[in-house]
Amino acid sequence: MSSRRYPIASPSRGAPLIAADVGGTHARIASIRPLAEDGGAAFVIDDYCKYACADYPGLGAIIDAFRVRHGRAIDAVALAIAGFVVDDAVINVNLPWAVSISALRRELGLRELAVVNDFKAIAHAVGHIAEGESTLLCGPSARQDGPVLVVGPGTGLGGAVHLPRRGGSPTILATEVGQATLAATTEIEFAVLGELRRRSPRVLVEHVLSGTGLVNLDAAIRALRGAPALVRTAAGISAAARGGGDPLASETVDVFCAWFGALLGDLALLYGAQGGIYLAGGVLPQMRDLLARSRFVERFLDKGAMREALERTPVRLVDHAQLGVIGAASWYFEREPEYDRAPGADASAGSGG
Repeated sequence: MSSRRYPIASPSRGAPLIAADVGGTHARIASIRPLAEDGGAAFVIDDYCKYACADYPGLGAIIDAFRVRHGRAIDAVALAIAGFVVDDAVINVNLPWAVSISALRRELGLRELAVVNDFKAIAHAVGHIAEGESTLLCGPSARQDGPVLVVGPGTGLGGAVHLPRRGGSPTILATEVGQATLAATTEIEFAVLGELRRRSPRVLVEHVLSGTGLVNLDAAIRALRGAPALVRTAAGISAAARGGGDPLASETVDVFCAWFGALLGDLALLYGAQGGIYLAGGVLPQMRDLLARSRFVERFLDKGAMREALERTPVRLVDHAQLGVIGAASWYFEREPEYDRAPGADASAGSGG
């Protein structure tokens, strides 16, 4: 693994840690080694693996497979997971199995299990993103001061807001932006909403603007155009659009990118994201070239009198597979010591510690 050091303010514990980033499709797991250095502290990633969630009967089996593979008797886990915690359960419709924090801790024999929302963890990793690990889509290239918005379409759609604080750790606000009701602007967007409302009276943002949503959008556009139903994945739709021989796949990706740009413009204004926007998740890197040629930027900026403000907001696409585990480790080491003594202090994450 890389020997890159990720600086942190003051780790509360010095023992090795497992950091896990778990979404609806993949679980990314790493062993983390904290370091005490002159003038500060840091951590490094010793081992890293990616697992397909559907290949395992539960989250405990994945983490146990990682521990067996690397022969490490680590008994503390920082778990970044899609969804939020209610009492002992992680609530997320995209996870392939139920997750109980207390049962997971017992199954693995853990001394400590600390749980955080996955995009809250990614927002903690924002300060660790190097210049070459992101692509500027629009706005100024220099880093800006102010709140930073992190949004990412994966299996679902996650988001968080990073509020920098001088002389201290940032404040991170986790959101459930994917569960908000999706708004339409153009004729095709209204038509798609009408088609999707045949299945559900309420169409959520992530029903269209996510990996699963891209599949829903493709099916809706094919139905609207009178084309036969076709079962394919989000990656397959992106590949078909890139190939240039499938006009309906191209239309699907175009609508997706434009609609996503419009949503981001709304979110940037809602959260006052003068510090910029980072786009993460597994879907956008698969369509990087298509995104650049789409109406994404046009729709992002199309906010009337607020266009000038958005022109000053940098939007970057991040392609860093380890962001979730880096963020989970950063959150774990820098969280307040009182966290473990106050169950439910973070409503979007919970604590098993």
